Amino acid sequence: MVPWLGPRDPFPAIERALREPNGLLAVGRSLSTATLLEAYASGIFPWFNEGEPILWWSPDPRMVLLPDELHVSHRLARRMRRGDFTVTIDTAFQAVMRACAEPREGQDGTWITRSMLQAYAALHAAGAAHSVETWIDGQLAGGLYGVSIGRAFFGESMFAKETDASKIAFVTLVRQLERWGFGIIDCQLKTPHLATLGAREIPRSDFLGRVRKAIAEPPPPLPWTLE
Repeated sequence: MVPWLGPRDPFPAIERALREPNGLLAVGRSLSTATLLEAYASGIFPWFNEGEPILWWSPDPRMVLLPDELHVSHRLARRMRRGDFTVTIDTAFQAVMRACAEPREGQDGTWITRSMLQAYAALHAAGAAHSVETWIDGQLAGGLYGVSIGRAFFGESMFAKETDASKIAFVTLVRQLERWGFGIIDCQLKTPHLATLGAREIPRSDFLGRVRKAIAEPPPPLPWTLE
């Protein structure tokens, strides 16, 4: 990563990050598949708005979920036992990304830009990015996507159009990753939503050590399927 930071930089995002630098590491380069895989393997992810330069982040502390620490509330467990939904994997990757990019209440715009959509579609085609979809009454009701290297999964975003739809996708994915022996799921930044599912913050040094160990493991075979 090649830093490009300066006091005369015209981009407001960089100025804000310099005032509150929770993990801003670099600016620039591209969203090529090789660059993204290099970044994720180093515990770094891109996060920027349309019209801004590519910003690369590695916050401290880091929000993670260790698969064996997944917490499923009694209410959510009852909802999942009802079984009035279908969960699939890698059947609608771009549809999931587009749904994640839709405006949300209290937000102006989205960080899932056109260039991000194209870059992660290429990662998906390369077998390194994956989506999990929840279907209710034949409609895409929720889901998530992220990047996988070795036995580490780096979550990017999730959405829900129906109550619990994203949680159902997340729980299904975590259980599958645990069966495959994944060591860590990166959740990036702290959110109450993920905390209710067992995610917690750990020091960046601990996170990077766990990532190094997990990405050294052989990945599950492609294509991914739910067992």
